Amino acid sequence: MQSDRQLFEAKFDELLTEITERDLTDPVLADAYKRLREILVYNVPGGKKNRGLSVIGSLRELLPPSQLTQDTVQRALIVGWCIEMVQGFYLMGDDIMDGSVTRRGQLCWYKKDGIGMDAINDIFLLEAPVYRLLRRHCRTQPYYVNLLELFNEITFLSGLGQALDLMTAAPPGQTDLSLFSMQKYKAIVKYKTAFYSFYQPVAAAMYMAGIYSEEEHNNAKQILLNMGEFFQIQDDYLDCYGEPAVMGKIGTDIQDNKCSWLVVKALEVMTKEQRSELEAFYGRKDEASVAKVKELYNTLQMPALYHKYEEESYQRLQKLIAQHAQNLPHSIFLNFAKKIYKRNK
Repeated sequence: MQSDRQLFEAKFDELLTEITERDLTDPVLADAYKRLREILVYNVPGGKKNRGLSVIGSLRELLPPSQLTQDTVQRALIVGWCIEMVQGFYLMGDDIMDGSVTRRGQLCWYKKDGIGMDAINDIFLLEAPVYRLLRRHCRTQPYYVNLLELFNEITFLSGLGQALDLMTAAPPGQTDLSLFSMQKYKAIVKYKTAFYSFYQPVAAAMYMAGIYSEEEHNNAKQILLNMGEFFQIQDDYLDCYGEPAVMGKIGTDIQDNKCSWLVVKALEVMTKEQRSELEAFYGRKDEASVAKVKELYNTLQMPALYHKYEEESYQRLQKLIAQHAQNLPHSIFLNFAKKIYKRNK
């Protein structure tokens, strides 16, 4: 009996063949399809795959085994890979905008020899097959339109979140700490990360299980957006305090002048003098400035503040599950929580 992870990983190879070989009907497009294959292989399967696996994982909690036919399982694996492809093209764009160097333990796609800004078209090229796959494999299902609307809506909301994120960064070489606030930070996190990373996979599984009620989706959203907020705060913490070798990327939030949880929280607890010091060094690219900011974080005991927040967040999540998941299996949310709490990458 194969695990969901094994089934999921095997499905990628099938989809790769389908998208880049079976769909090639005009020989003049052979080189473009070859490029698409390279984009898919490099940018899609390298992550932890939590989002994609959450579709089949959630569906198993929502449907009795008798209703989990082979076809249903296969469709859930495909929808899961569609979400991983969405994640892939978001990250490709994010890396260009942030000027990142590595992602998932390898050079960012746009940093590879011969790619550069051609990566912008590659992002479009990676998004397009998502809708081809949904059409081909889910068009006859009663939830097809719901899935299309879900993917479209969440792509839109994530774009708004990214816009907010970019707008809170001062021009290169300038630092404006007045742009940062906890309210703005939470808005960025909710729209840029939480909707597509947490709500989308579970909402997709709910539609596939025949759960269309707006009330049930809103209940799930309450819990999952809260979890998504914690996940991003954890990501911000790891950007500064995680091990690059473990994480597969080098943190650059300080250099990139990012509205990160650490800087926003630090602003809430620091003195006027410390704020002036932060203003002088935050958003600078040189190592000495980055070291100064980290030193300031340590003086403010940011790791201790983070661990206190982590514990409180877990308790809050338990309450939200008890309150909002009366008609949904608690295990859907607890399985997600297990994957993210206390993670180190």
